Amino acid sequence: MDHANDLEALNNALSGIGVDEKALILIAAKPHPEHTRSLRKGNPHLFREDDERNFEHWNNDAVKLLKHEFVRFKNAVVFWAMHPWERDARLVKEALMKGPNSYNVIVEIACTRSSEELIGARKAYHSLFEHSMEEELATHIHGHQRKLLVAHVSAYRYEGLKVMEDTAKTEAKVLANAIKNGDKKQIIEDEEVVRILTTRSKPHLKALYKHYKEISGTNLDEDVAGDMIMESTVQCLCNPQVYFCKVLDAALKVDVHKHAKKGLTRVVVTRADVDMKVIKEEFNKLYGIPLSKKVEDLARGSYKDLILTLLARQN
Repeated sequence: MDHANDLEALNNALSGIGVDEKALILIAAKPHPEHTRSLRKGNPHLFREDDERNFEHWNNDAVKLLKHEFVRFKNAVVFWAMHPWERDARLVKEALMKGPNSYNVIVEIACTRSSEELIGARKAYHSLFEHSMEEELATHIHGHQRKLLVAHVSAYRYEGLKVMEDTAKTEAKVLANAIKNGDKKQIIEDEEVVRILTTRSKPHLKALYKHYKEISGTNLDEDVAGDMIMESTVQCLCNPQVYFCKVLDAALKVDVHKHAKKGLTRVVVTRADVDMKVIKEEFNKLYGIPLSKKVEDLARGSYKDLILTLLARQN
């Protein structure tokens, strides 16, 4: 492999999601110090030149980023091996500690799990952190989001298929009126809206979603798009595959924030044995590219191999 090819290989190994360990080992096998020096000089996004002292040193931001990428495979394996209750409990705890920009993960856990799975996550949370999930959310979340999020994690929804269409239509009108009057009061603060979204069954809410569009001419998640928590709530309850596709698409963008990248591991690991087949079909429909191809293009090394293996499982 000549020097130009090594430069390209180094860039490919260290850019994307994860790190291509095998490629780095092949580059490291080159014996001459000048070869390594030229690699440093050829990667100004990784190394900075100290002209006064005549040497190249790592860019601190690049070091921090690479630390995250090197541990990504290990974290994914640990995450995959966890009991689903523990996994969900730790996801909620992490989202709570990171603050409002991560609260959609709490919605995701509360609204895409079955009632029994959510109870399991709450049991695990109590065991791991010696507080109830509801208590911690009520303590740490302030403002208008608290009531909805606490109600979400406390929910125990009816899971049968029976839907009262007249009630669903009436409640669709309630939501339409609440959104119409949103300049007077934020929809997330409306007690009737919170009641409907946190107590009704998912089949009921899907019927409500359909009636809402008939009434307003637009989709409910589009009309609440200005509020991340409300939009995530509606999508996770009424059309979860679309929600998961959006998380995956955000995670697979070039130069995305490291926190957004975590969405790839989270969604693939937690949905691999649930509805990944449907998610892959929806992703292809929404973005015109197979999810596995997108991962193949952007992910690296053992991390990529693990994610592609999980994506290939049938459910």
